[in-house]
Amino acid sequence: MTSYDDTGVTYSQTRRPDPRIAAAINRALGAMKSVANIGAGTGSYESARTVAAVEPSRVMIGQRRAGSAPVVQAVAEALPLRTDAVDVALAILTVHHWTDLAAGVAEMLRVARRRLLILTWDHDIIREFWLLREYFPAAAETDARLAVPIDTLVELLGAQRTSVVTVPVPHDCMDGFGGAYWRRPRAYLDETVRQGMSLFSMTSSRDVREGVSRLRTDLRSGEWRRRHSELLSMPELDLGYRLLIADLS
Repeated sequence: MTSYDDTGVTYSQTRRPDPRIAAAINRALGAMKSVANIGAGTGSYESARTVAAVEPSRVMIGQRRAGSAPVVQAVAEALPLRTDAVDVALAILTVHHWTDLAAGVAEMLRVARRRLLILTWDHDIIREFWLLREYFPAAAETDARLAVPIDTLVELLGAQRTSVVTVPVPHDCMDGFGGAYWRRPRAYLDETVRQGMSLFSMTSSRDVREGVSRLRTDLRSGEWRRRHSELLSMPELDLGYRLLIADLS
């Protein structure tokens, strides 16, 4: 598990919630009245119905906005919540950092009465993303190590009760996760932007510098635009981000 005490210092600058992704999460929440946000980070995508947030990193907790839900410093594998405490347990782009995935999912199942929501990504799709395929193959290897297979999550959640929803990335996505800037490649040249992405922060700085140099060269020459001109008119793109919804009752 990466330590967000080291890698999460820029999250409040670069990892702001995108309203279209938030809308997808809110649709999945439906009429549920109480939510526990697991691996809550700085509080992105935390609905007004969140009654408890759990986050292991003090650095991330320190970046939570005033008025956020009450937060406790703890890990997903040992949630400090009673059994059946909330209607929904929510985990947004966090399960890939858990030390024991099965234990964390089991804890979510324990504390939630009605539904589990997990936003994650499918490495088999995002590995074909131009950023990883053409410029940062070492980051693609990092992504492969981090990624949790969708099938594994579905099995842990219960295949008969779990649906998988595609969450496309808008061309002007406000949340700076790995695939956010697929139509704005210059953003990947910004070190602050990259610091908010695990696939870069957990890849060797030498490999990242080499990729940045290649991308900068192709942007200056116009080569990137020639190869990817079809992207420039697309409003959104499926890069493998998936919302898993498990109904418990």
